[in-house]
Amino acid sequence: MKFTLSWLKHHLETDASVAEIEEALTDLGLEVEGIEDPAAKLRDFTIAKVVHAEKHPDADKLKVCKVISNEGETQIVCGAPNAREGIIVVLAKPGTYIPGLDITIKVGNIRGVDSFGMMASEKELELSDEHNGIIELPSGEVGENFADWLAANDPSKVDPVIEIAITPNRPDALGVRGIARDLAARGLGKLKPCEVNPVAASFKSDLTVSIDDDTLDGCPVFYGRLIKGVNNGPSPEWLQQQLRAIGLRPISFLVDVTNWFTYDLNRPLHVFDADKVAGNLRVHRAKGGETITALDDKEYTLQAGQMVISDDKTVESIAGIMGGSDTGCTEDTVNVFVESAYWDPIQIAYAGRALKINSDARYRFERGVDPAFTPEGLEHAVRMIVDHAGGEASEVVQAGEVPDTARAYKLDAKRVISLVGMDIPESTQRQTLTALGFRLEGNMAHVPSWRPDVQGEADLVEEVARIASLTKLEGKPLPRMDAGVPKPILTDGQTRQKNARRTAAALGYNECVTYSFIDREAATLFGGGDDATMLENPISSEMSHMRPALLPGLLRAAARNQARGFMDMALFEVGAAFHGGEPGEQHNLVSGVLIGRTGPKDVHGTSRPVDVYDAKADVEAVLAAIGAPTKVQILRGAREWWHPGRHGKVCLGPKKVLAVFGELHPKVLREMDIKGPAVGFTVWLDEIPTPKNKSATRPALAATDLQAVERDFAFVVDADVEALTLVNAAAGADKGLITDVRVFDEFIGGALGEGKKSLAVTVRLQPKDKTLKDADIEAVSAKIVEKVAKATGGTLRG
Repeated sequence: MKFTLSWLKHHLETDASVAEIEEALTDLGLEVEGIEDPAAKLRDFTIAKVVHAEKHPDADKLKVCKVISNEGETQIVCGAPNAREGIIVVLAKPGTYIPGLDITIKVGNIRGVDSFGMMASEKELELSDEHNGIIELPSGEVGENFADWLAANDPSKVDPVIEIAITPNRPDALGVRGIARDLAARGLGKLKPCEVNPVAASFKSDLTVSIDDDTLDGCPVFYGRLIKGVNNGPSPEWLQQQLRAIGLRPISFLVDVTNWFTYDLNRPLHVFDADKVAGNLRVHRAKGGETITALDDKEYTLQAGQMVISDDKTVESIAGIMGGSDTGCTEDTVNVFVESAYWDPIQIAYAGRALKINSDARYRFERGVDPAFTPEGLEHAVRMIVDHAGGEASEVVQAGEVPDTARAYKLDAKRVISLVGMDIPESTQRQTLTALGFRLEGNMAHVPSWRPDVQGEADLVEEVARIASLTKLEGKPLPRMDAGVPKPILTDGQTRQKNARRTAAALGYNECVTYSFIDREAATLFGGGDDATMLENPISSEMSHMRPALLPGLLRAAARNQARGFMDMALFEVGAAFHGGEPGEQHNLVSGVLIGRTGPKDVHGTSRPVDVYDAKADVEAVLAAIGAPTKVQILRGAREWWHPGRHGKVCLGPKKVLAVFGELHPKVLREMDIKGPAVGFTVWLDEIPTPKNKSATRPALAATDLQAVERDFAFVVDADVEALTLVNAAAGADKGLITDVRVFDEFIGGALGEGKKSLAVTVRLQPKDKTLKDADIEAVSAKIVEKVAKATGGTLRG
């Protein structure tokens, strides 16, 4: 939306500067996108006077002039035919940039005569296309700034142009008057009255208008007046200047009037050449297939249901968007029919998009113009046409009724203060709304018809806050709910996620953030892919299901990296996986994968393929960081995507699984196109027990002065017995004394015989209240042998 400062002052009585207006508009929500100030490029030009002029000694068309400026007398060689003694001119001194020539003036020598500057023409200063001579001013003091002289004597030439961005909820600001209303409410001036003296009717119009019943929802009201005997020609200079300033080309007075009111009062209008209208006008819906050549000289084919205005023969206008060229006004137009109608915003938007027409009328109607202003807008236009182009106007032709937009909302002054956070007196609130056009009856604020965006009490609060300026809002700290040190704001789950993320990163993993949607094939590999987690409207075939785990996303990322030559990597992710499609059917996980080798190859041979123990060490570090219990069991029996013999479940019991680690199944790696060994882990964050003591204080050190005792045991068991089963059985013999059980040797074959093996373990006993005697140690040892024998069927090796 563009307008000039003088245009704004047509509605606003103000002495505010352009800078003050710019700041206020942006603060009011009408963001200023740019300001074109013609005076800025003229600041270096000053007024001077030619005191002597004589013919150039070596050129017939050049003159050597003596010019008096604020720096004294100077010599300038000039080729303008009107250069002569006694005239007041505009001087460009050396170093001045000439916008019309795109050059900077320097001291020159023309045909052997030095020239110290230039006397400018209007074209060279981009004031007009006049270039037949230099500027001759009727007045002015030597040394006076030319921009200041123009501001005082010809302000239209240095009228600043302001461009603002309009949000869709502010259609009232698509007219200069709406902008002026906001500035007046802010206190930057006084809003001038916008009254109209309707032209008295001289006759009854013989051109009528009707609206089809099925079109009343799109065009509830249509006003028009017939004017006979107009004299169409060029618009007044002030009107042409204002249109040119905002980028519109003046065409003829009748056309320029409609363009001017579109921007001035946000009232799009249309003028038909009445002599070209066959019969009467009818507002109806197109059947589909009709064609019309619009005012932009393009032919459009209408779709069924789009609103049009037709005469008795054919379609003459695309309703609310653009008129037809057949009934457009020309220099020969004598009789005109002026239209002012209200069109439904949604239907105009649909039609404009379908026809791909962008017009000022469509831009405003699809955002919402003032329906109550429809008849007044017509009278404003008719008055201007009759005053400038003559003619006699008919009685008003009306079809339909102005839609009722009346609504009112309660103004709660205390609620406004509490929501805005500023102490705005109730009288100021009421004054603000009144200045914006609201009508107050008690505590009920009646919304003006030009504000379709105000739809509730919250919008009243917004209007008060907008005018009061939120830049005046002072920050105040929230009151402390409790004295002392504030309580933590993060939940246990959030803290665990943070600690898990930092620990995994510290272990050398790179964090991934993958989509929560994966393809059916990958979801099926990890226990998902059913209808419960399928998306109804996926954005692609590769994102059809909610992920049942984090591992498929990590493996897809690993495959993409391997395809680009990065074979060894460590990736992890923290996020949610889904076991159903309903709210709450999700669980928070931490997953990581190690693929390839532990590091680059070197001469020391330290690089090796990753194995299950790498994943075990990493998952234990993550569990320790998030506060998992230290005494856990490692069991078999994880899901099918883990290697059946090279994985472990970290459990607190057979049914309480905290994490799982191990090698991924070769079938999964093959399906996911992963090359090389791959191990991984998954931690169920929600399964970690919440510590009973939530204090940040560390417990006292539980140190003992009693010496620990270690005893070694070697058991002969069947070859298929897992070492973990033996370790768990030994640890359970006396949970109070036994603190650690470690396997330190395995022997297979020899004297043990076929199908047997020997497992040797070290058991550490830590007394707490008294030194262990031989009898105590022997008793514990007997329990260990008994427990292991019962769990594994093994015997103590002799």
